[in-house]
Amino acid sequence: MRTSAHARDRAPTRTTGVQKRVLAGGSVGQFIEFYDFTLYGLSAVTLAALFFPGESQLASMLSTFATFGVAFFVRPLGGLFFGALGDRIGRRKVLYITLLTIGAATTLIGLLPTYAAIGAAAPALLVLCRLAQGFSAGGESVGAPAFVFEHAPLDRRGFWLCITISATALPSVVGGTLLFVLSHSLSPEAFLSYGWRIPFLLALPMAFIGLWIRSRTEESPAFQQVLRKAEHREHSPVREAFRENKVRMLQVVLVMGLTALGFYFLSGYFVSYLQESGLSREESLLTNAAAMLLYAVLLPVGGAVGDRVGRKPMLVAGSLAIAVLAVPSFSLVTSGSLGLALLGQSLFVLCLVTYGGGCYTFFVEVFTTRTRFTSAAVSYNVAYAAFGGTAPFVGTYLVGSTGLDSAPGWYMAAGALIVFVLLIATRVPETRRRVDGEVAL
Repeated sequence: MRTSAHARDRAPTRTTGVQKRVLAGGSVGQFIEFYDFTLYGLSAVTLAALFFPGESQLASMLSTFATFGVAFFVRPLGGLFFGALGDRIGRRKVLYITLLTIGAATTLIGLLPTYAAIGAAAPALLVLCRLAQGFSAGGESVGAPAFVFEHAPLDRRGFWLCITISATALPSVVGGTLLFVLSHSLSPEAFLSYGWRIPFLLALPMAFIGLWIRSRTEESPAFQQVLRKAEHREHSPVREAFRENKVRMLQVVLVMGLTALGFYFLSGYFVSYLQESGLSREESLLTNAAAMLLYAVLLPVGGAVGDRVGRKPMLVAGSLAIAVLAVPSFSLVTSGSLGLALLGQSLFVLCLVTYGGGCYTFFVEVFTTRTRFTSAAVSYNVAYAAFGGTAPFVGTYLVGSTGLDSAPGWYMAAGALIVFVLLIATRVPETRRRVDGEVAL
């Protein structure tokens, strides 16, 4: 493969102040987006009691996790809308809108009256807020990584992307710790009355902090060049994305589907899963916060390794590790022992960060600058809708219908085995050091 002048220009000799602010802005946006989403999973038991009261605890939990999944099913629409907009007018402008919208929607959840106050209107309003969260997250979840990717040094793109994505694990630490403190310091009645609302109400102030950081960034030179070219001819990001990238988009759906399933088992399901297996709410929150902190620390290491060995070796090794270790991990998590539950989650985290060292760069690196936002947003959000958004619901259903606590682990292992076979048998490309389809030496 030849090295283009454009590719050589993309390799910076030093990290600039703008690049550092872009990395900070992307990471803060990812933190806020996943803070908003993670809070719902961490509060699932409380929300089930307040918004979906019923005779059966299983039915209430299924209703709660179905509402959790609703936000994911609207994410592809948000990805399509904001992706096309971002490929037309720029990533930076779109990321202002998405961050403010998701912060406002999350704050509104903290202000909602419960079922006891207004009846069936309460869960209906909760669903509307989740839809607003999902639509804006469809743009934020891909726009921020794409923005960071286009500013990142060529030989450290995996490391930078994984720093950005590692911020998605910290909300579980922050939110879990906050909920632990509130539930531990307030009476059960006070926590159900107003204590659970406090973490949701913090979302909007966080969003304004993120907006201030992003106001000090600028578009990447690569995108500015694409924008100048687009001024002289018609540019339809949606049409071009589906015409040029159909195969690559399908590959991204499959690759990202596995990490979506694993991440939302870890961040959106395990706290409730642990409580159902016998641990207290406080113990469940603390062990899950520790596991998520481990994820946040180790994921950039996985990205750095991916910068050296390539994306595909990390995908192959990670998917194989998940296939082999998912069931033992889930069995430890549901052992009823605090120490074994932490060990099981930590083992699962090691598998996920190995896989993440390849997938989180691959899903934006595989597309060209011209249609990157649209192509990545649609395929990424389809994957998260199909696999991430359904993970807590499917996990709860499998345990309830089979009576087998490790049933979600078998589901996870089966998905990993399918992805492993596809990676080996199909033409999933190696994208390390590629710039718009060409290899930079």
